[in-house]
Amino acid sequence: MTKISSFVAVVFPDERKAYEGLRALKKLHEECSITMYSNAVVQRSAEGWLSVKEKQTEGPAGTGVGALVGGLIGLLAGGPVGVAAGVASGTALGAFRDLFNLGVSDEFLDTISKELTAGKTAVVAEISEEWVTPLDSRMGTLGGIVVRELRDDFINEELQRRIDRRKAELAQRRAELAAARAERLDTMKEAVNKAEQRLRMAADSVNARAKRYHEETEAKIHALQDQAKKAGAQAKSRIDDRIAQIRAHEREDLANLEQARKLTEEALRL
Repeated sequence: MTKISSFVAVVFPDERKAYEGLRALKKLHEECSITMYSNAVVQRSAEGWLSVKEKQTEGPAGTGVGALVGGLIGLLAGGPVGVAAGVASGTALGAFRDLFNLGVSDEFLDTISKELTAGKTAVVAEISEEWVTPLDSRMGTLGGIVVRELRDDFINEELQRRIDRRKAELAQRRAELAAARAERLDTMKEAVNKAEQRLRMAADSVNARAKRYHEETEAKIHALQDQAKKAGAQAKSRIDDRIAQIRAHEREDLANLEQARKLTEEALRL
C-alpha cells in the first residue's frame, strides 16, 4: 500500500541557497512531480539554536511539519548537543513526545541534527512523490542534502499496543479483586478503578488520533485535487491514482482504529 506522504529536510549551506531550494520545491509541485502540503525554513545559529525563518503550516495539512519543526527546536534547545542528549533532558520531553506521535525514526532525527550544523539552513516539508529522483536531482544541483522519512503507521500500532497493555492490566486487576480477601477488597476495587481509567484514556487517544488523521488526510486530498485541476492529462491520472491509494490507506487505518475502540468498550463493559 502506498504511504500517504514523506517528511523531507533539505539542508543547505546558507539561507540564500535554502530559499532557492524552496522555490525549486514549489516548481516541482507546479510541475506535478511532487505534491507539497506544507513547508518551513529553519536555520541553526552559530551557537546551535534552531529558529524558524518562514513557515507555511496552516490547517490540518500543516500539522505534521508544524509538529516536526517544533519537536526539532525542542530537541536542539540545548544547542549542539545531538538528539540523544536532547531526548534525555527534561526540557526536551514535550518535543520528543510530539516527534514520537509523528512516528519518525531516531535515525531520521539524528541525521538532521548532524547535517544541520551551525550556520546552515534547511527546508522542511511534507510531500507526496512517486519517485525520489526529481526532488533529489533538483536539490543536488543546488547543493542541498536530502534527508527523507516515510510517514508510516507506527503511531497506530503503538496505540494498539497501549490498549492491549491496558486491557491486560484491567483483566489482571479484576482477577485479583475476585480472589481478594475481605480486608483487601477496598484496595483492589481502587486498583480496578484506576486500571479502567487508564484504559479509557487509551481509548480517548484512539478517538483523537482517528479524528486528527481523518482531518489531515482530507486536507491532503483537497491539495491533490487542486493540483489535479491545473495538471495535464497524464499528470492528472497519476494524481487521481494517488488520491485513490490514499483513500484506501485511510479506510484501512481508520477501520483498525475503530476495531481497537470497540474492543476497548467491550473490555470496559465486562
